[in-house]
Amino acid sequence: MRTIPNQALRSIFSAGCRIFLGTALPFVSSCTGPSGKPNIIIVLSDDLGWADVGYNGNRCLETPYIDQLSREGMVFSRFYPSAANSAPSRASMMTGMYSPRHHVYLPQGMARGDVSHRRWVVPTEKMPETHNLFPVSNNNVDSRFESLAEMLKKAGYVSSRLGKWHIGDDNQGFDYSSSDGTPGFVANMGGEEERFYDDTLVAQRLTDAGIDFIIRHKNVPFFLFLSHWEVHSPMAGRKQAVARFSSLFSEKGCQGVDPVYAAETEQLDISLGRIMACLDSLGITDNTLLIFTSDNGGSLKYTTNGVLRGGKGGFYEGGIRAPFVARWPGIIKPGSFTDWPANGIDLMPTFAEMAGAPLPEAQPVDGISLISVFRNPKHKSERSMFFHFPLYLGGEEGVNRELPSYRTKEPQWRAVPSTTLIRGDWKMILYYEYDTYELYNLADDISEKNNLAGQLPDIEKSLLKEIREWVNAVDAPVPNISAN
Repeated sequence: MRTIPNQALRSIFSAGCRIFLGTALPFVSSCTGPSGKPNIIIVLSDDLGWADVGYNGNRCLETPYIDQLSREGMVFSRFYPSAANSAPSRASMMTGMYSPRHHVYLPQGMARGDVSHRRWVVPTEKMPETHNLFPVSNNNVDSRFESLAEMLKKAGYVSSRLGKWHIGDDNQGFDYSSSDGTPGFVANMGGEEERFYDDTLVAQRLTDAGIDFIIRHKNVPFFLFLSHWEVHSPMAGRKQAVARFSSLFSEKGCQGVDPVYAAETEQLDISLGRIMACLDSLGITDNTLLIFTSDNGGSLKYTTNGVLRGGKGGFYEGGIRAPFVARWPGIIKPGSFTDWPANGIDLMPTFAEMAGAPLPEAQPVDGISLISVFRNPKHKSERSMFFHFPLYLGGEEGVNRELPSYRTKEPQWRAVPSTTLIRGDWKMILYYEYDTYELYNLADDISEKNNLAGQLPDIEKSLLKEIREWVNAVDAPVPNISAN
């Protein structure tokens, strides 16, 4: 574990959070919200797995600042970022809606994988005749939907989004945006958004820009969405860090984790540490909700997801459960823990309650405010959450092919047309591909090894009924044209 703070973290001084940015961000003077409203910061990682943090038992990757935040705030052991991939989870987080409402199901929109292995005809990029079967969106949230930034603006907040956007060419109400932390670089290019996955300095630049934004808006309520490119592939780590982790992994016997992945995880952790230090320096920690989380589960190409089954792209827990820590002094008790299942769609009603902002009128909001859970980690009200996927997502042989081909029964897919329901401890995955379902009790079987389908008819009947009612209520597309 690091014992000396990184140089980037040492650059912060208590006199003013000094940073390396040469050009200041514009001050948005029109946003003069009431001084009593809390600031809101989301630090979002890309593809960081639930088991990739120290507070969840990881002894190979180094996350001292994330772990510090867990001691100072609340750990949500069951946080689900709304989807198994980045674009749909970000779309749901920003709008408070499930995927069938905004139609974002996969990055780049349409089904991916060998057509010959599919049971159903679905929208597929190389088959134009399929494009209008049902609505799918290519990384785009329609501008008619209100975002977190637009909602908070109504309550007097100034906002900034920094880093990966991935959900369209509309700015969705943010006052400042940059994909790489460079002042003036506004990235509103939809599916053609410039990418910085392999830029070893981008996390530092984004954090510099985030700190500058905080300093300049410390006296008004602000919303900062700091959305990192790490740890998504193609990865690139700083050479010194990669060499150190390679040696460390050899000593510890760490298997299944890439040293470059570890170096990128370290950059996430350093970024969070710098944000925490800046808030302390400015004296605004107590008036700030700070969240650290990830947009989906970890990729099995680079990490293991610990005891969780599956990985990014699939709907077992390894694909849809992510780390989530929230700190809000005076509301959240330090060192608290909850196993209440939370979802990315919950952020919109949570922030609305915090800010005194009205919820959008032009769209339904599917989430539930987390304020009651923040105040009481033993909060017990039961809720149901849904994941709908009407497409196909292929997997790589020997890495992440969890599901069989309908025709050959050979491992082929990460995801097939399905709807997943989590209600309390129960989880059901209804497969339209196979005319079957799987049932798990997550309290007893977090690794989803024991499929209880066929053993609990009353529970199964109730869950199936709820899935079908929800599918109808949200007009979720279910493929029904045979690929024979």
